[in-house]
Formats: sequence, structure tokens, C-alpha cells
Amino acid sequence: VQLQASGGGSVQAGDSLRLSCEASGHTFSSALMAWFRQAPGKEREFVAAAGWGGGIYYADSVKGRFTVSRDNAKNTMYLQMNSLKPEDTAVYYCAVKFGSSSKYNARSYGYWGQGTQVTVSS
Repeated sequence: VQLQASGGGSVQAGDSLRLSCEASGHTFSSALMAWFRQAPGKEREFVAAAGWGGGIYYADSVKGRFTVSRDNAKNTMYLQMNSLKPEDTAVYYCAVKFGSSSKYNARSYGYWGQGTQVTVSS
């Protein structure tokens, strides 16, 4: 499995960004695709996830501002980030897991992309 994340950048508070994650190398019909982020000095944290059948999950900190979506035909997941805040600054990673382990725990994910930096200035 290969995951390629893109779309990060440097923006002002209140701006928007759209991240993309393209997956390849496997059949993803049973996979959960997710976004995590990691700020300097902090643990990697769950942001959002999208299942093949449409299940959508968000961290409380991004509900109402971020929207995760998935194009199964393209094996691609997106994260539309609106109303960005300085505390959203982090490296954002996409990840894939198979099976029923916790979707909120980074250790459940066996495959990770390379990460894309998002920097939000006030």
C-alpha cells in the first residue's frame, strides 16, 4: 500500500485548505482511510476518517470546520479544512487500516503517507 498526501501550505487564520491522499497498491473496499496530525512536541492525533460505505468520523476539535470525503473510484480521500486556526498547525498524515480495531488510535493503522505540513498564522 502506498499513500501520497498533498495540499498542505501556509495560510492565515480563517483561511481554507484542501488536502488529498491518493492510495494505491491494494483493494480498498474494506479499508478505513483517515487523517491524523502531529504538532511539534505532541502526540499524533486523530482528525477524521471515511469508510468505504460512507461512515464519517471527526475529532471534536474539527467538527463543523473540516469535511472528509472519499472518492472510491479514484482511491482518494480529501480533507476540506475551513476556518483554520493557529492550533491546526501540524503535519497532516493520511493512513489506512483494515479490520475492526479502534479508528481513533494511530496504532491501529498499518499504512501511512509521508505527511504534509499545514501552517496557520494568526
